[in-house]
Amino acid sequence: MPITVCTWNINSVRLREPIVLKLLEEEQPDILCLQECKSPVDKIPTEGFAELGYSHMVANGQKGYNGVAILSRLPITEVGRQDFASLGHARHIAGRLENGLTVHNFYVPAGGDVPDREVNEKFGQKLDYLTEMRDWFAAQPPKKSILVGDLNIAPREDDVWNHKNLLKIVSHTPIEVEHLAQVQDAGNWVDITRQHIPEGLLYSWWSYRARDWSDADKGRRLDHIWATPDIAPDSHSSRILRPARGWDKPSDHAPVFATFDL
Repeated sequence: MPITVCTWNINSVRLREPIVLKLLEEEQPDILCLQECKSPVDKIPTEGFAELGYSHMVANGQKGYNGVAILSRLPITEVGRQDFASLGHARHIAGRLENGLTVHNFYVPAGGDVPDREVNEKFGQKLDYLTEMRDWFAAQPPKKSILVGDLNIAPREDDVWNHKNLLKIVSHTPIEVEHLAQVQDAGNWVDITRQHIPEGLLYSWWSYRARDWSDADKGRRLDHIWATPDIAPDSHSSRILRPARGWDKPSDHAPVFATFDL
């Protein structure tokens, strides 16, 4: 059975409920993973989602900040939430479908503006968060699992608009890229998006600061879909819905999709 998964940093699920509904109605993914929901769980506007067939949800909410949620057309059960680096932030939720597929939804800390943990506490928290992710997956290697989310790192040279210009910019620094690679290696995760789109510039985020974001096209691929090797070969049809960045009152991220024949 094909299962289409979408991940999207929505930057406030209540403020942007109309474009979530638009995505669900037009694209009809089986599973939609949202990050930066900025809402307690009981305030997430689930009624409209349910009317479109998304009657199942597992979520980890927080008032005004962070927050992750998995909306599903298929029954899903929460199987965990981790507070890596002990930040007290709602940044992870995991759910399992009846067919045994586990979906991890992550919102990795952005890390502030200065890539130096000695002067920027947030950057240190980001690195610590990634280190604990690595250790967690190394201790219990995942199987039949998908990991999605805003990982706040663009790892490859062609995941950013200008590799050399961004080497000292948070989200593309060598130390962040190395930490993310260690997480990926620890879980033996396969980067599904790049498995399907192996070459070329590819972005999922464009800054709000650029009004001409599409023409300037100074983007970064911060949003990812990974899978364990046992199901990676069963995936196809990866894409990034770039037009969503131009919808009314948009998020600064675009939705990322992949389909798995499970």
